[in-house]
Amino acid sequence: MKRLAFILAVPIILVVVLLSFSFIWWNQNSQPVSLNSETSRFVIPKGYGASQTAQKLFEQNLIKSTLAFKIYVQLRDFSGNIQAGEYDLSQNFSLPKLVETLLKGPTSVWTTIPEGLRREEIGIRFAQSLIKEKDQQEIFLNDFLQNTKGKEGFLFPDTYLFPRDMSGEKVANFMKSTFDNRISAFSKDIDSGSLNLNQIVTLASLIEREAKGIEERPTIAGILIKRAEAGWPLQVDASVQYAVGTNKCQASIDTNCNWWPILTKEDLEINSRFNTYKYSGFPPAPVSNPGLSSIKAAVFPQDSPYWFYLHDKDGNIHFAKTIEEHNENIRTYLGK
Repeated sequence: MKRLAFILAVPIILVVVLLSFSFIWWNQNSQPVSLNSETSRFVIPKGYGASQTAQKLFEQNLIKSTLAFKIYVQLRDFSGNIQAGEYDLSQNFSLPKLVETLLKGPTSVWTTIPEGLRREEIGIRFAQSLIKEKDQQEIFLNDFLQNTKGKEGFLFPDTYLFPRDMSGEKVANFMKSTFDNRISAFSKDIDSGSLNLNQIVTLASLIEREAKGIEERPTIAGILIKRAEAGWPLQVDASVQYAVGTNKCQASIDTNCNWWPILTKEDLEINSRFNTYKYSGFPPAPVSNPGLSSIKAAVFPQDSPYWFYLHDKDGNIHFAKTIEEHNENIRTYLGK
């Protein structure tokens, strides 16, 4: 009997010991790292999961154990609720308090602005990313649009980390400043070239909407410059879409409006200087906000024997030297 009782007691003792050890371990590793109450900036990059966040918290001496953090957020099913962005954290936060602070959301958030958007689209993205309240989104958007008049094309597309309470004016100024910094590397080349800065950015904005791949951009730039210098109409759909989108969407700034509609035959007759089917040369201003690869293509265009190009249904580009070759490409690749 004593032997049986001992055998039965061993697992119970082991469980008690294990639970005691776990309690002590958790108690130690869930406590604050220090009594220092000063807050520090902690940034969770986009795409980070619980493991990467835990490692970064540990490296910045904000938690005692990466394992304790991962166990806590996974057991509570919190791992998918922690957003990328900037937080104010302190070393005197316990692990539960630190996680609670993360769950409240960041004080600054990441917003990605892809290449080729209009300023209205950019403003809408920032408003929806930074601000939760609809009425405050509208205030931000109006402020952003007011401060980006005449800056189409000069708002650099990038991934930005901004405070939630940042004004539309400050966002606009920061984007313009980023553009100035990024294009400064090409200043000498632009000054010595045949196109001024506005023409370069306008050309880049067309390339951004027209091109599918990076490699084809310099050749497209060369074709458009050659057509402009020859007095030909550029016949770029994006510029007409810009005019049509402005007429359809700009009055109310509907967040669901299609700023880049599929063009109809009637659209190609629109009376606008942005209609590059009607008017030769470059449009009067940029039609989108281009990225660095399109700007670089506009600064360093590739000379070629081609005058025409089109993309097939798979996005592959096909160049042509003559209108006859171009029409054949249309029949072959577009079935028209």
